[in-house]
Amino acid sequence: MRVLRNFMSNQPQPQQGKQDIKIADNIPGAEYANAMQVNHNKDEFQLMFLSIMGGSGRVTGKIMTNPGHYKRIVAAMSENLKKYEDNFGEIKEAAAPSKEIGFKTS
Repeated sequence: MRVLRNFMSNQPQPQQGKQDIKIADNIPGAEYANAMQVNHNKDEFQLMFLSIMGGSGRVTGKIMTNPGHYKRIVAAMSENLKKYEDNFGEIKEAAAPSKEIGFKTS
């Protein structure tokens, strides 16, 4: 079991002191995603990460969270994007898929 310390440390912590997040050793390595789909209802946001190559693809991860935590995720990602661009220059946005990729929501 590994432990992450100060997870999302740039965000206010609800408790005093350091917070430890435990990661089970049986979680495999990172997955690559080059597309994402976001849906929401009143109570939660659903993020589906996809890896698409040629005419096929697969879901590499799904995250569901409440609106308050989703807003913190967006803020943390925006802050990290700004830091990255400050260090390495502006990132050009990738082009959106030019055709339907086969994933539809109801």
